Amino acid sequence: MYSATVLLTPGIMMFNSLSDKLTNTLRSLKGQGRLTESNIKDIVRDVRRVLLEADVALSVVKSFTEKVTERAIGSEVMKSLSPGEAFVRIVRDEMIQLMGGENDSLNLAAQPPAVILMAGLQGSGKTTTVAKLARFLKETENKKVLVTSCDIYRPAAIEQLQTLAKEIGVEFFPSSNSKDPVSIAKDAISLSKKLMIDVVIVDTAGRLHIDDAMMDEIKRIHKAINPIETLFVVDSMTGQDAANTAKAFNEALELTGVVLTKTDGDARGGAALSVREITQRPIKFIGVGEKTDALEPFYPDRIVSRILGEGDLQSLLEIAERKVDKEEAKQQVKKLKKGKGFDFEDFRKQLQQMKSMGGASSMLEKIPGMSQMPSGLKSQVSDKSFVQFEAIINSMTKKERRFPAVIKGSRKRRIAQGSGTDIQAVNKLLKQFAQMQKMMKKFSKGGMSKMMRQLQGKMPPGGFPGGGGLPF
Repeated sequence: MYSATVLLTPGIMMFNSLSDKLTNTLRSLKGQGRLTESNIKDIVRDVRRVLLEADVALSVVKSFTEKVTERAIGSEVMKSLSPGEAFVRIVRDEMIQLMGGENDSLNLAAQPPAVILMAGLQGSGKTTTVAKLARFLKETENKKVLVTSCDIYRPAAIEQLQTLAKEIGVEFFPSSNSKDPVSIAKDAISLSKKLMIDVVIVDTAGRLHIDDAMMDEIKRIHKAINPIETLFVVDSMTGQDAANTAKAFNEALELTGVVLTKTDGDARGGAALSVREITQRPIKFIGVGEKTDALEPFYPDRIVSRILGEGDLQSLLEIAERKVDKEEAKQQVKKLKKGKGFDFEDFRKQLQQMKSMGGASSMLEKIPGMSQMPSGLKSQVSDKSFVQFEAIINSMTKKERRFPAVIKGSRKRRIAQGSGTDIQAVNKLLKQFAQMQKMMKKFSKGGMSKMMRQLQGKMPPGGFPGGGGLPF
């Protein structure tokens, strides 16, 4: 058993704009007793507008809306006992198919080492993604990984990857700007065989735009090392241009998959909805933050659930399983059941757990019911106040952390001064803490199962009761 604290403070969530507009368009349908061919076409027109505003490629929007209309005007909706819900189900099904249907995992079934070639334009986050993927394979697949850089042109590219490799604890094959990129890749693979490496990830040079010299070089590398996976790394915030660039690379390299980066800052979602259809290559991973653990396998059904405001508890639970210290969580549960209460030491641990699981915005978008929360509240979700809250707790004495009730006027002033904040910020934290104490008290009396049932899709209108914190 584990728990984490959700604090509502400023921020952004993946595909937020698309999610808001699409759920608003579809929400009015639920519960409708009758739909006609005429108002189905009106709704489809609204969906089309929303997708175009999200920078989904025109050809993709046209194909998608035609399929939805064809199914909706048939008996599937017109004769349904709940036609509004049937229409939403069609939209969900077609969006899932548009993005590939199901997760397409890496194919590592090769005589070791399995070689992965990474391609992409400059600025797409390619080198960071190499490190993220290496960490993912090391931690979730228990693979021994080696990374190397064939980017002999960008200043400090090799040093950047070397630093990241050291940080995540994987092997690094050194290279220099005086060596030929093909030789670097081949030498790295040769060394990996001696080191009994499972996976070699080869970073390649990027350019600000597609050019013949870049394509020729990467083709030479590809031919020399014959990778089992060739992944194209693309910035999702470039919208449908991401899909068009991926198509150009696919024609040159025969890609096996795509990695979408910077999805945490992408409010539109056009790339996620366009790439698969245009390239006919699966999206295998998405980057959801700057840190090396911010990479998620791409599950179309889970992404669609997030876009439609239905959450993604499966991903949330998987992240918790990997990130939460289970022994520490057990001790906390035992403490609560003994009636020892929830103090600021526990609260600080909750904040640290929260950060390790991706932060507030990443977690909230995975919780069912977020779409029902007021837009003003949803727009106030980020992790910036975590640092401030932790600083305030660190400025408390051991007694104050153990017995928060003693924190009054003069103590508040001292804590605020010591943490570089003000009394208003201290009061805000104390209020959040009081709400968490109440919830943890319910949990200690067996209220967890009730809370989990709420998470499974039974959220009241308007979001979370209490509006302050949520343990799970």
